[in-house]
Amino acid sequence: MDKVKYEIEIPVHASPNMLYQYISSPSNLQEWFADTVNSRGKIYTFSWDGTEEQAELITKKSEERIRFKWLESEDDESFFEIKIQVDPLTKDVSLIITDFAEDEDEVEEAKQLWENQIDELKHTIGA
Repeated sequence: MDKVKYEIEIPVHASPNMLYQYISSPSNLQEWFADTVNSRGKIYTFSWDGTEEQAELITKKSEERIRFKWLESEDDESFFEIKIQVDPLTKDVSLIITDFAEDEDEVEEAKQLWENQIDELKHTIGA
């Protein structure tokens, strides 16, 4: 069965440069995204409560976006991406999260999980 793609946009009061540091470096990801984050080349290992997941870094564009592909879902087109978007008029900064859920029933729960993670990021950076 195909996974369900979803996207959420969350405003963050921080500079794109600082945000990029927090979405791209393992030590900064560890402060808000997972309990521990390690990287070896393009393979990142994320752990939460003793459970480890590995993802491959697919795309990294400075001060703009980072995209990972979970190794366990190599058979499908899914990925997760954190993109920094700056409104050209207001200069408001948002994070655009693109991710996939197993099915429609899981989309709301997955969005809530991301919102909680981004709240943790905002708290970490004082935004």
